[in-house]
Amino acid sequence: MRRSRLVVFLSSLLLAVGAALTGATAAQGAETAATGYVALGDSYSSGVGAGSYISSSGDCKRSTKAYPSLWAAANSPSSFNFTACSGARTDEVLAHQTGPLGAGTGLVSLSIGGNDAGFADIMTTCVLQSDSACLSRINTGRAYVTSTLPGKLDTVYSTIRTKAPSAQVVVFGYPRFYQLGQSCLGLSETKRKAINDASDLLNSTIAKRVADHGFTFADVRSTFTGHEICSGNSWLHSVNWLNVGESYHPTAAGQSGGYLPALNNAA
Repeated sequence: MRRSRLVVFLSSLLLAVGAALTGATAAQGAETAATGYVALGDSYSSGVGAGSYISSSGDCKRSTKAYPSLWAAANSPSSFNFTACSGARTDEVLAHQTGPLGAGTGLVSLSIGGNDAGFADIMTTCVLQSDSACLSRINTGRAYVTSTLPGKLDTVYSTIRTKAPSAQVVVFGYPRFYQLGQSCLGLSETKRKAINDASDLLNSTIAKRVADHGFTFADVRSTFTGHEICSGNSWLHSVNWLNVGESYHPTAAGQSGGYLPALNNAA
């Protein structure tokens, strides 16, 4: 009788230990399984301006020199889905880019918001028109950033979290475009300062929404300091009349020296 009770006790103990170990293994498996990387966003994430575009990406202009490609090559994630696309706005991220997100996604990177705020039209207006016209168009963009963009960002961020519940999400800001106080051909100092100030507003707006969702904000203004347009060692294209689409986008050096370190520090 005593022996039977001992056998039952030992059997129960072994089952309990086995269940605990199995549970731990399953938990570790779930943790280590979420190692895929999905790179979403606009042209600053796709790599417009960096060259070496992937032919299959078409007009999205995804570059092998963009920070997502560089990070994936250096870190060998279990899977890499690069869906960022030139010209993308928040609605287009939701409609066309989030498909690869899932339980196995461990890292998501994203830059979005600039096109919603009218980035291309603002820069076109400021390049071709007067100071007053430039400032007026910037003010329209600023009003959109403060009133409408936060809700758009919330929808994108909430969707990412729902689709990729285990992922670390790194959201990038945008660099300041100009080093002020320099003798530099092109836009007036008035326009340059207004563009920089608008970029700061966009960054602070994105950072606030990112923090409220528990994501990580990667501020690239520090890595681009000393490499703005007019710095003499710019990591940003100025107006490129031969390839207008690359204007005001990071060069390959801006991707590797400005964006990639910010992702390395955050991920």
